[in-house]
Amino acid sequence: MVIAVDGPAASGKGTIARALAAHFGLLHMDTGLLYRAVALSLFRFGGDAASEFEAARAVHEIDKIDPSDEELRSEIVGGMASRISAYPAVRAALLDKQRSFAGQAGGAVLDGRDIGTVIAPDATIKLFVTASAEVRARRRMAELEARGMPAHFDEVLADIRARDERDSGRAAAPLEQAVDALLLDTSEMDVAAAVTAAIGLCEERAGTPD
Repeated sequence: MVIAVDGPAASGKGTIARALAAHFGLLHMDTGLLYRAVALSLFRFGGDAASEFEAARAVHEIDKIDPSDEELRSEIVGGMASRISAYPAVRAALLDKQRSFAGQAGGAVLDGRDIGTVIAPDATIKLFVTASAEVRARRRMAELEARGMPAHFDEVLADIRARDERDSGRAAAPLEQAVDALLLDTSEMDVAAAVTAAIGLCEERAGTPD
């Protein structure tokens, strides 16, 4: 079974994907971390995020990035990742890695922005997780403050909206809901409720005959 979980920044898709992987006994890949690893590599060797060539070159350095590196989750790296993810050369360079993970024996859960539309269009179950921009900005602020980083709501909201525009407007694999994806709006849900709803949707879809 392959579960594709897509959605905009701070929608809760990563938390939901990890919970689904645990519930169904599947391995999980946060594909956004791949792009963040490219961005961090680019940042560390002084590369130019405005250069598609330099961003594509940084793909070959991501194995040197520790997945637990806190800098991967910084706002600077997140912003760079959003920009370089629009480059077709970067997306093409990471495509096989993601598809290989999705195609492994036993199945997998992947979350990102183009899983159900590009990476695993034949996924058994597809979820599109979303929430209002204001709710997502508040969640992102809470994450930043928990790491001891100062945050201002207006700035975080502006960044969320800018990322939405870049992700949805890019020519290469834009963020969009797959036609056969189940929509889950978590705006009015806490983590427990969102996870419960996601598991329920997946179990219902998995039990639906073709």
